[in-house]
Amino acid sequence: APSPTTAVPYMSVKCIDVRKNHHKTKWLMPWGPNHCEKLKDFDEAVSRQIEANDIVFAVHIPLPSKEMSPWFQFMLFIMQLDIAFKMDNDLKENAEITLDVSLAYRDDMFDDWEEIAHAIEIRKLKCTFGSPKTLESEGRHYDCDFLPFMEIGSVAHKYYLINIRLPVNERKGINVGIGEIKDIRLVGIHQNGGFTKVWFAMKTFLTPSILIIMVWYWRRITLMTRAPVLLEKVIFALGISMTFINIPVEWFSIGFDWTWMLLFGDIRQGIFYAMLLSFWIIFCGEHMMDQNERNRLSGYWKQVGPIAVGSFCLFIFDMCERGVQLKNPFYSIWTTEVGTELAMAFIIVAGICLCLYFLFLCFMVFQVFRNISGKQSSLPAMSKARRLHYEGLIFRFKFLMLITLACAAMTVIFFIVSQVTEGHWKWGDITIQVNSAFFTGIYGMWNLYVFALMFLYAPSHKNYGEDQSNGDLGVNSGEELQLTTTITHVDGPTEVYKLARKEAQE
Repeated sequence: APSPTTAVPYMSVKCIDVRKNHHKTKWLMPWGPNHCEKLKDFDEAVSRQIEANDIVFAVHIPLPSKEMSPWFQFMLFIMQLDIAFKMDNDLKENAEITLDVSLAYRDDMFDDWEEIAHAIEIRKLKCTFGSPKTLESEGRHYDCDFLPFMEIGSVAHKYYLINIRLPVNERKGINVGIGEIKDIRLVGIHQNGGFTKVWFAMKTFLTPSILIIMVWYWRRITLMTRAPVLLEKVIFALGISMTFINIPVEWFSIGFDWTWMLLFGDIRQGIFYAMLLSFWIIFCGEHMMDQNERNRLSGYWKQVGPIAVGSFCLFIFDMCERGVQLKNPFYSIWTTEVGTELAMAFIIVAGICLCLYFLFLCFMVFQVFRNISGKQSSLPAMSKARRLHYEGLIFRFKFLMLITLACAAMTVIFFIVSQVTEGHWKWGDITIQVNSAFFTGIYGMWNLYVFALMFLYAPSHKNYGEDQSNGDLGVNSGEELQLTTTITHVDGPTEVYKLARKEAQE
């Protein structure tokens, strides 16, 4: 697959609009048959006595002779301002810029523009000036941070048009003390169509495979005479959450203008990760040989509680950002003081919960391995068949724990790398090229992991006799011995409980 996203730079064109009730009448096109009257620079505007309120920065998406496609899935725009230093028009400390922005679309080059959104947004300018502020430095540009500009969750139309105004009102202090703005640049980021097709194909292929193993797994459990144990229920719930991510509802986004798909995708991913983190805790807890409150969800509230709180915080944060963007694509929670503090609070609380979780998990894994090592020392005293049986169980558990740790490590690396990639537009020069193989690899890895769990932990539907399933095997016949060495998972995870009980009794 090609790389997941493409970034396209756009330079705005300065258009003259001398009519009143500006945005209600006509959209200003930067090029084409009905293009606007253009300005080269602001010196020309001063010489022609054109006011700042009559200048519109117009950006057409995409570039000439191209068109957008629903396969692009989303559009994210970052703004960069070119601000020059002038002695008589210096950039104030903590300056704020007010943007009057409008977004429109059309599907044919000769149709009228239809408005999607209009908003008046305020952005904080964070700029530094490398040289001393003297007459010699006039005309040099400030080094300004990128500003979040716009995000749309679907690309349902072929052509988009952005009109940006910088309204000036000296009495109200709007757009005063923001320096001399020379140009407005935008960077448009969208998903690659080729990557989208590979992604959809993977989802379409993986959905039935996980569904089939889920049906097979649950059928195995219902064939048992006993009720399902907690671990079996949690593995099944993990399978359901994996299927929820897999179901390729994104196919509908090609034909419908569903702007909520990004938010829906975040919620699906959040449910899966919360389920996965809960599973790891319960998986370790159920294998703790000396734990009394086994096979009950209520015994894990201390560990599952922080996961629930952290997930809820991230959900609220996502709703504050992407939820509001459904109505106003120009909105960003990071643009206001309160919003930034609120967002940081949510992220910090979720981070603390994650740290607590990992401390719990490491402690539980340590206890489980210590208990299993203790049990291994008593294995030589058992009969050969029984020893082989439990060696198989212990090997399987240790193997699964190592695979789990490898998967967790890969996921953490994936998160850090993807955050740095997104943050590249906010932080400056840090650039990491995330390969599409990384995205598809992590996604395929989790499917394989859930598939393997259900396969390894499905209880055997065959009955080898009560004595044998309890592990009280004599070395009576070669046939019995053979069965025990190969069938290491009779009655599923309850075998580990049986091992614990036997050792306690002995």
